[in-house]
Amino acid sequence: MSAARRTIAENLGNGVRSTGNLACALCLLALLGTLTHSVVAQQNQDIPSQKATRELDQAFSSLAPPDRPGFAVLVKKGGSVIFKKGYGVRDLRTKARIDEHTNFRLASFTKQFTAMAIMLLVHDHKLRYDQSLRDVFPEFPEYGKTVTVRNLLNHTGGLPDYEDLMDAMEKNKGPIWSAENQIRDAEVLQLLEKESQGKFVPGTKWGYSNSGYVVLGLIVAKVSGKSLPAFLHERIFTPLKMDHTLVFEKGENRVADRAYGHSKKENNFVETDHSATSATQGDGGIYSNLEDLSKWDDALRNHALLSEREFLPAITPAKLPPGAESELAQDVPDSLRGHANAYGFGWFLNLQDAHPLLWHYGDTMGFKTAIFRYTDDDLSVIVLCNRSDVDPGALALAAAQKFLAGNKSAAHCSRIEVPVRYCDRKESAILTDILKSSHSRRDSGQCLLLAADFSPRQARQGPRGFWLFPSRKSGHLA
Repeated sequence: MSAARRTIAENLGNGVRSTGNLACALCLLALLGTLTHSVVAQQNQDIPSQKATRELDQAFSSLAPPDRPGFAVLVKKGGSVIFKKGYGVRDLRTKARIDEHTNFRLASFTKQFTAMAIMLLVHDHKLRYDQSLRDVFPEFPEYGKTVTVRNLLNHTGGLPDYEDLMDAMEKNKGPIWSAENQIRDAEVLQLLEKESQGKFVPGTKWGYSNSGYVVLGLIVAKVSGKSLPAFLHERIFTPLKMDHTLVFEKGENRVADRAYGHSKKENNFVETDHSATSATQGDGGIYSNLEDLSKWDDALRNHALLSEREFLPAITPAKLPPGAESELAQDVPDSLRGHANAYGFGWFLNLQDAHPLLWHYGDTMGFKTAIFRYTDDDLSVIVLCNRSDVDPGALALAAAQKFLAGNKSAAHCSRIEVPVRYCDRKESAILTDILKSSHSRRDSGQCLLLAADFSPRQARQGPRGFWLFPSRKSGHLA
């Protein structure tokens, strides 16, 4: 372990404490992870077996019929692509198939690009992490004096939630914003400037903030003299040859090979591609695809944009007082809530895990995304979905479990249940058959995995859930 990584790990105690439930994360890990029971035999090899990739493909194929909205998955090991495939269609009108060139809205996955833009300005000596909001925007109210750029990057700034401010204004004035008349970044700043105080004193709590990342995008524009889309294009997308990645601006540019978002209503999918907040940029406005995001992953691995030392603040947990409260966004996938241990700049951090992990998710109208980077294992997983009923974290965890050496991430666990809502009856039947075929096994010598539990109290047909039981060596949640 490098000195830098040891420093980060030692500081992790000051990091964000999750308010989510680890059960959801581990239960889906257990449910989908059982698909991978045969891959452990090759844990000492860098290149996965064809059987492992075939099993993963079969599992994912069962979740996205070829005529429905779906998802795309990329897995890389040591910088090499070992799995890359799309499932389902980009939209229900053309029925064009999803592949590695299909561009999805990244939603909050965007935040790591906004954070990188800020870090590049620090690299250019045009900005400092300790500068206050008032330093950049002198007209900002008094409460902005104690909100620093660092606070905005690691969600400790306490800015009011702009969606709450939108709701409050519309209650007084009636409907203002819609999918046709979307709020813009400058309007978000105006709403924040009308407030007299933040949600909490900066640095005393952790609260996931889309407002903070919209403001960071505006800071990039103010300091650089270029719009956020132009800065990202010039300093990140073009140097990395991410030729199909862009910040979407309705009426200004076009997304090639575009996937449209969908939501499930009853048994059908309907296109739900944009909302009143879909035009903001710094918190979630980028479209990209597997091909380009593979280049982004390479740049992070090879320190193509910043040196390892310069990038260190991005993977250093936010420092908080002992016992500080934390508030996750409501849209964090259930499978990932238990993984939200700390936050850096645009990355959730799990640096003390058996497999140290940097990750983020995205969730917006009709789209869900996730990126996982297991730093010690040199393993990366990216999932892009254009349907709202899929948990991208669960898919990413399932893919990662295929290829993690030793498969140790479920080393500590407790009795937990997978809610029925995670799979329909067809999916339940598939997963139940797989579980029955491997009725029980040991996970890292500590956890016993058992087949489905058919409870007489179940409310629906099919398995009520899948269970993990701790061995005598383990009696606590990780």
